[in-house]
Amino acid sequence: MPKGANIDLGLTGYDELFMDDASRAEAKLPRIHEIPLDQIDDFPDHPFKVKLDEDMDQLVQSVIDRGVITPITLRPKEDGRYEIVAGHRRRKACEIAGLPTVKAEIRDLTRDEAIILMVESNLQRSTILPSEKAFSYKMRLEAMKRQAGRRSKSNFGPVGQNSRNELATETNESSRQIQRYIRLTYLIPALLDMVDEGKIALRPAVELSYLKEPEQLELVETIAYEDATPSLAQAIKLRDFSKSGRLNADVILSIMCEKKPNQAEKISFRTDRLKQYLPKNITPKETEEYVLKALEYYHRHRAKTQNRDR
Repeated sequence: MPKGANIDLGLTGYDELFMDDASRAEAKLPRIHEIPLDQIDDFPDHPFKVKLDEDMDQLVQSVIDRGVITPITLRPKEDGRYEIVAGHRRRKACEIAGLPTVKAEIRDLTRDEAIILMVESNLQRSTILPSEKAFSYKMRLEAMKRQAGRRSKSNFGPVGQNSRNELATETNESSRQIQRYIRLTYLIPALLDMVDEGKIALRPAVELSYLKEPEQLELVETIAYEDATPSLAQAIKLRDFSKSGRLNADVILSIMCEKKPNQAEKISFRTDRLKQYLPKNITPKETEEYVLKALEYYHRHRAKTQNRDR
């Protein structure tokens, strides 16, 4: 709590006894404080990204012109500092604008209450990445389960199912869709980035989330060499081979080389066959350029040899 703040025990104070209705309503408004930015810590495992994009530029200009219109929400920490619950972008905009403080409402929240409020406030944004939904849904669902478990041990159904149905109602997503998003948290960062970038659709991504981490790493390498991402049918095949313990580099390449509808024919090479001719520590992107230059050099060499022979 801010220094000098009184503890509210929910009792009617002496002054409040003589307030009219308007004064009472005003007194119930949350207190807004100017909190130094250097006293505010990020929310642990915050799933939403604060991007330095055009929208942020506009927000910074708005803060410079009019200040922070909607105060951020903070939670007091035991060490006297504050943890931001809602308003990460506004806090960042104040930092970029060079402001030393930010308007904030201080609220005493439990960890689970803070998680639910943090997710709820961020889900109001117009654009939310699949990875942001994935981790925020998972955090909120776990918090709701813990709260439900504490309230009662005799719910009408399993605590997890009840919480998921409640979350589905609040987010306008089906329970099944929420499950799909949460499965994305099992993807390695490289694959999850492809989902955020729209290179891999949600349904194939869900299937890929069942692959073991080494298999996912091998798939990322194959995607880079083939310059193609798996379709839903290919993702299902990859999952089936993984489940049976038969998924390896050759199988991944074979599946990824399968021709898709309306796809131009491609020439593919196994990684282990190329490595002996490539420089060490070369990236997949650099490999393509290296091979093309090698072929160009070989083509010129053959042309010179043929001209000499003539």
